[in-house]
Amino acid sequence: MKLVVGLGNPGAEYENTRHNTGRILVGLIQEKLEGKKIKFLTPDTFMNSSGKAVLPLVKAKKDLKDLIVIYDDIDLPLGKIKISFNRSAGGHNGVGSIIKTLKSEEFLRIRIGITPTTPKGVIKKPQGEDAVLKFLLGEF
Repeated sequence: MKLVVGLGNPGAEYENTRHNTGRILVGLIQEKLEGKKIKFLTPDTFMNSSGKAVLPLVKAKKDLKDLIVIYDDIDLPLGKIKISFNRSAGGHNGVGSIIKTLKSEEFLRIRIGITPTTPKGVIKKPQGEDAVLKFLLGEF
């Protein structure tokens, strides 16, 4: 059985934020695929502790092949999707938590771009830690 995890933060104040892109998409996918042999998880832990929520559902190394993690990516243009496997966290704390907790990078990731672009397609990424945090926790 596939396990699809949508990363984000719990609570109403984070519900429609860019950093909750994974949670938002898993909610939409779950509605469409109800009744299929897929388990969906939107962790009730905060982003930086996502691994704690995933660990009980990935009991063995062989379970990693069925793990799919969906999350926001500030380095991708808004709406662009990239799929990767067996890669580093790329600076994403939620993915980093999962990698550290499971002691493996061997799972599928679906990265969803959240950063606006100029008319010529250049990413307009915020600069500085405070600006990035404000952007991530801002609503679409």
